[in-house]
Amino acid sequence: MTAFSLGTFGFPEVQADGRPIKLALRKGLALLVHLAEAKGAVARDVAATWLWPEADRETGLARLRRLLHRIELALGQPVFETDRTSVRWSPAVELTVDTHLFESACDRGAFEEACQIYRGDFLAGFSPDDAPEFDDWAFFRREALRGRLVHALERLVHDKNAAGDHFAAAALAGRLVELDPLSEVYGRHLIRSLLLSGDRGTAERHHAALTQRLRDELGVAPEAETEALMSPAVAPYAVPTTRYVKGSGVHLAYQTYGSGPFDILVMPGFVSHVERAWEHPASRTFLASLMKLGRLIVFDRRGIGLSDRVGSAPGIDVTAEDIGTVLRATDSRRVVLFGASECGPACVKFAVDEKSRVAGLILFGALAKGCWAEDYPHALRASQYDAWSKHLVAQWGGPVGIEAFAPSLAGDPQARAWWAGLLRAASSPGGISAVLEAFRDADVRHLLPQVTVPTLVLHRRDDKAVRIAAGRDVASRIAGAQFVELTGNDHWFFAGDQLPVLAAIRRFTETLKP
Repeated sequence: MTAFSLGTFGFPEVQADGRPIKLALRKGLALLVHLAEAKGAVARDVAATWLWPEADRETGLARLRRLLHRIELALGQPVFETDRTSVRWSPAVELTVDTHLFESACDRGAFEEACQIYRGDFLAGFSPDDAPEFDDWAFFRREALRGRLVHALERLVHDKNAAGDHFAAAALAGRLVELDPLSEVYGRHLIRSLLLSGDRGTAERHHAALTQRLRDELGVAPEAETEALMSPAVAPYAVPTTRYVKGSGVHLAYQTYGSGPFDILVMPGFVSHVERAWEHPASRTFLASLMKLGRLIVFDRRGIGLSDRVGSAPGIDVTAEDIGTVLRATDSRRVVLFGASECGPACVKFAVDEKSRVAGLILFGALAKGCWAEDYPHALRASQYDAWSKHLVAQWGGPVGIEAFAPSLAGDPQARAWWAGLLRAASSPGGISAVLEAFRDADVRHLLPQVTVPTLVLHRRDDKAVRIAAGRDVASRIAGAQFVELTGNDHWFFAGDQLPVLAAIRRFTETLKP
């Protein structure tokens, strides 16, 4: 039996027993790739519609039959298993697909192997003629794979520098910079690795190139931490070290910083990235202010940011479990949970299940249910939510949503670039789609009466993303909860006027018992 391999990183290639096969059929290549990625049967109607959207049903199915025959002639043997309604790669065919090898390596933590397999973006430079649905599918698959590459590279840069292999770290960081040239985080990874390797001249050239890109594209200067790498006279802001803990088979990225009578665990919303969070001045200032109240703990949920990417969305129960895993890793005994927006429900869940470990609960811009119901008019209807989610996913990689999440920062080029970069680093269009779908179906209203820890609910009056009525509803369902209405229309807690937010948090923590 012939062994076939399908290369999809870059322009697609088919090989039989290691020999390349020339398949001069663009739609044939597209079909082979789609069937391989499906890992199962695909309906004939679906395949025909994807490849010939302009054709009527009978014409499309006839073209599909002819295409299947021509592909098998070119490959020299039958490779499909078909019935009247579906088609698939035959299970009897020995088939190797590079994307499957790449994802398997990522799942095993074999990040060096994964980065070697990834030789170019998924189907780069390839498109069948007049097949927009296939092109849309390829785009989302490309972004998902690219996101996993970024995650793998970041892990390797961290590990190589920790092991003293700074030359290898610099080469890997260079790939990160190629993927996102405007990221100061990635730029600093590269510059720092070069300096550690002793190559100051190359580090200076990359610093100058990064400075030029930031000025030309964003109209901003590098941050103090970037400048400090090259000029010891400029005091850097010490970003906490990222560490990892394994829980339920998944590695979670977390950071701790400072000390105090309490630990304060911050969960910022539907996306996060523990290193990129420090990149924006307003976010950094807010986190630094919290350090004055206690030891800061931040982490990325599974599937998000620097934590392992997984095949399913991190639901409320799973995220609450992740909270416990990180708190055990940090030897936390008493914690104040700060759950913003979509992370509020998971913090509620943990506060109910592990109340002896929770000193206090702070909810910011949060809501108890993901979508509208007759007895819950405070959120979007499911159809509206799905339309919003589809728009967010379609624009992923740009500063999508910043006008609603942070109106006060929407006109700031640096903030827009930071948010776009954080989105790309934190997840992919396909990955975040599953996260948003899980939150749409979330409902913790039944848990709120069970919250017995001191609770503070904060909400800005004109929040553009979550109505203030949702915050009032949460507070009304928790016995003894304090509700503080803040002025402003920013949904992000660090955007706009931070002082009233921080003052309310400080007053609340002063009433808690260590």
